[in-house]
Amino acid sequence: MHEPSQFSDASEYESQCAAWVIPALISCSLLLLILPTPDGMSPAAHRLVSVAVLMAGLWVTQAVPLAATSLLPLALFPLCGIQTAEETSKAFVEDVLFLYVGGMILALGIERWNLHRRIALNIVSLIGVSPRRIVFGFGAAAFVLSMWISNTACTMLMLPIGLALLRILDDREAGNVHPGHRSRASDSLAVPLLLMIAYASSLGGMSTLVGTPTNSAAVGIYRNQMPNAPEIYFSQWFLSCVPISVIYSAVVWYALVRKLPSASSRDQQLATELRHRVKSLGRITTPEFRMLMVFSITALLWVSREPLKFGAVELFSGWYAWYANGVARIAVYLGTPVESAQIFHTRRFISDATIAIAMASLLFFLPSGTRDGGLRRIPLMDWKTAHRLPWDMILLFGGGFALASGFKATQLDQWLGATLQVPLQQIPGWLVIAILCLTLTMLTELTSNVATVNAIIPTVLALAEPLDLDPRMLFVPATLACSCSFMLPVGTPPNGIVFSTGRIPVRQMAIEGLWLNLIGIPILTIATYLIICPMMGM
Repeated sequence: MHEPSQFSDASEYESQCAAWVIPALISCSLLLLILPTPDGMSPAAHRLVSVAVLMAGLWVTQAVPLAATSLLPLALFPLCGIQTAEETSKAFVEDVLFLYVGGMILALGIERWNLHRRIALNIVSLIGVSPRRIVFGFGAAAFVLSMWISNTACTMLMLPIGLALLRILDDREAGNVHPGHRSRASDSLAVPLLLMIAYASSLGGMSTLVGTPTNSAAVGIYRNQMPNAPEIYFSQWFLSCVPISVIYSAVVWYALVRKLPSASSRDQQLATELRHRVKSLGRITTPEFRMLMVFSITALLWVSREPLKFGAVELFSGWYAWYANGVARIAVYLGTPVESAQIFHTRRFISDATIAIAMASLLFFLPSGTRDGGLRRIPLMDWKTAHRLPWDMILLFGGGFALASGFKATQLDQWLGATLQVPLQQIPGWLVIAILCLTLTMLTELTSNVATVNAIIPTVLALAEPLDLDPRMLFVPATLACSCSFMLPVGTPPNGIVFSTGRIPVRQMAIEGLWLNLIGIPILTIATYLIICPMMGM
């Protein structure tokens, strides 16, 4: 999230919070620690509650940096007798963490060679330049890009292109109106266009496991806390959540453009500007083409690794099964015992993270087709570029995984589930999902999405068993809801970026965003039963 605008910068905001928030949270945590242990809760779980409240409070308020809060389990869990130092350290590194790392390196490679700019401009120019179409085009470009690169980077890419097109509509540049006044066309298009860029970036990001760290963090917590639960593959998430994101984006687009005309007198100017920008890119370069090939192969490997199913119907068996069969045949041919040759069938050695790291590592070996001043070959990726990885977000993942591990180790998840069973057992499942989505959608308007997932998802997973629900029915829509923050500039980085242009009144963003937040509740609830459950075999 972005810090509130009344503070000049992040450090001033943090110092204001630290003055009273940190002492208050520490006092509350200590008070919980000295209170009697509730019936049925283990002493270790009681101590974990105290630490969890402290971490959740620090994450929500950001009184200290998110990454710093995430390191607390490494010190407090051993000191409080919750888990050993070795167990806590191991919990920080989950398989899904490296899916995010590999995906980010691929995204940085796309940015390094400006492939994302070519994709965006071609999508926008292809769709058209009438007011409604141009909003749709920018939304489509932002949606597609944010599935693979960070939502923030996607917004930063699309914003200058959008502002350039708005300037074409500004009569002040043409000298048609008095300086200081903008044309009515520019004003009417600015808000829906800029909001569509921000909202589409968030909605596209939630449709893949690498599109936003929120999804990766939630899946990591799910795997850690419920190791015996059904696995969630990249392909399952992709096929389940892309339709939801597309439907939600269509609703957002209609809500934003419903008052815009279907055509305007400036369409030809916009078309000329777009053609000029696309032409200025020239032909696709060798590095762009090679990066596009690596990216396309990676996406294909992710989607096709495991069987693609819709309910009980298997659409595709997945390439992992072919790989396992091929390895087994080669091993038997070389004289390996049949039992040993079947090892790839008995254990899942390859995950989505394996693909991500393998393809990301390949970028360091593959030549880009260009050379530096010393005529040395330049690879598609170098460490100077890869070093821009969001290390603070990586630590934030670790803190969430450690907290989930603590819930499982102390059986706090079981205690929470049993405690909440009585008040919730009379509530139908769809209503529980709707309440969760509403709560998390509104909560993440003021808090970091990933921090909210880390603090809330362990409790959400604990509700599944007492409610006799598949845990995926709760945590998947809850995770998606954490990306649906459309009301306030501080809700998500894309919101803050477009608001900083000064072209969007905060009142208008709040009104538009409130309705879109509320519309998302029935969309996510209904989609859980009609899309998520069949696609994930629930």
